[in-house]
Amino acid sequence: MSKADADQLKLFTGRANPALAQKICDYLEIPLGRGRTELFPDGELIVKVEEDVRGRDCFIVQPTSHPVNAHLMELMIWIDCLRRASAQRITAVIPYFGYARQDRKDEGRTPITAKLVANLLETAGADRVVSVDLHAAQVQGFFDIPVDHLNAGPVFNKWFRSLKLKNTVFVSPDVGNVKRAQVYANALGGEICIIDKRRKSGSETKAAHIIGDVAGKNVLMVDDMITTAGTVTEAIRILKDNGAADIYMSATHAVFAPPAMQRLQECPFTRLAVTDSIPIGDRCEAIKDRLVILSVAELLGEAIYRIHHNFSVSELFRADGHGRALSE
Repeated sequence: MSKADADQLKLFTGRANPALAQKICDYLEIPLGRGRTELFPDGELIVKVEEDVRGRDCFIVQPTSHPVNAHLMELMIWIDCLRRASAQRITAVIPYFGYARQDRKDEGRTPITAKLVANLLETAGADRVVSVDLHAAQVQGFFDIPVDHLNAGPVFNKWFRSLKLKNTVFVSPDVGNVKRAQVYANALGGEICIIDKRRKSGSETKAAHIIGDVAGKNVLMVDDMITTAGTVTEAIRILKDNGAADIYMSATHAVFAPPAMQRLQECPFTRLAVTDSIPIGDRCEAIKDRLVILSVAELLGEAIYRIHHNFSVSELFRADGHGRALSE
């Protein structure tokens, strides 16, 4: 990227995942934007941008992970700050989009919070949104501004290929993830199986049976996130009961809300790959020997590069149009 381009493109970070923002800047070969979030004694936030952004193309990296409400509020304040500083365009880069699961009314007298969050971000002044593996793809339609919905498939495909496994089968841990498993199976080759999951409550699931044959096979299980790990641990129990050999899992977003670590620690999976869309920190000490952390920095960096230069973002995910971040 030329110096002129670097002067026009500014990337800032909130407090949710500064390490990822720095990796994106390293990929783009630009410095991280100078700005900071401060906390008043009463708990209120204030954002201060410490360089000129007038007429610039600004990106703010802030996943809305735990604590969700604090990070969401900080993101909106960042957007408002950049708008009032006369940034030409403001793109909210939200690697993990919180509240995406509240995308419809599945019973009476409940909110559609994903739509509310979309409205809040637009009102704050966002001109564009970039996210990775939204839990519900229809969330894109809740916005009246462009949304670039990236998928982490190329990142995980590279990892799956590196395993050099034979006799593999892709497994969807529930019916809702069948399309995701099919995409991976088409890209890497292999059959798919489905775990028929029945949910008891928001934190407890019960998998009933498996559709397909996994006996003696190496299982590759794909999901968009692991929250309490109820779904995946029950799915693994079913897979083992049906004779599966090694079980390799991938999940884009490592939410890991309690009691996820306890469940995963006791679960007989072989290896789990997650991305750095949410900071891992020391939350995963219990499974660190079986955990692989992959970065989405280059994926996001390439998308940001293409958005800034008005290049196609969808070309990133076409077999004949790999960008720099996705070359294998």
